[in-house]
Amino acid sequence: MKKRSERIADRSRRTSRKDPSEWGDPSEAREDRKRKRTKGYYKTHACLEPFTCRNCGWPVSPEGAGSGHRNHCPNCLCSLHVDVMPGDRGASCHGIMDPVGVWVRSDGEWAILHRCRQCGKLDSNRTAADDNPMKLMALALKPFTSGKIGRERLGKMTKTMEDHAVLK
Repeated sequence: MKKRSERIADRSRRTSRKDPSEWGDPSEAREDRKRKRTKGYYKTHACLEPFTCRNCGWPVSPEGAGSGHRNHCPNCLCSLHVDVMPGDRGASCHGIMDPVGVWVRSDGEWAILHRCRQCGKLDSNRTAADDNPMKLMALALKPFTSGKIGRERLGKMTKTMEDHAVLK
């Protein structure tokens, strides 16, 4: 049987805890814990913490979003189901939300439609300045490439749009 000191040493190697010198300012850690406990904190405060995408592993920082509320990965456009209402962090499933489409808001801003893999909830998130433009275009063109809209129908739709443009 191992001595007590050997068991403690083994346990500390397994848990890979940070060295106390790496902890930083203790008041900062206390503020982080307080922030996570305060209900609705993110409704009124920007989310400034970088994170790693759970879907593709991309390191995501809030600086490139163009706003203080980064809510999806700019690479794969996936999000996490954390809110019931924006900023409340009240969702219980915490599933990955896949991008399933885009739509244009009345002010002309694009938004991404997400569906949760676990519970199926649909949600809408505004696009960010650093989102992958090819992924956004692929989402926008998805209905036309699915085969559900035939070439003939697509041609008629295009002709109708061209005729409408000429009339104006």
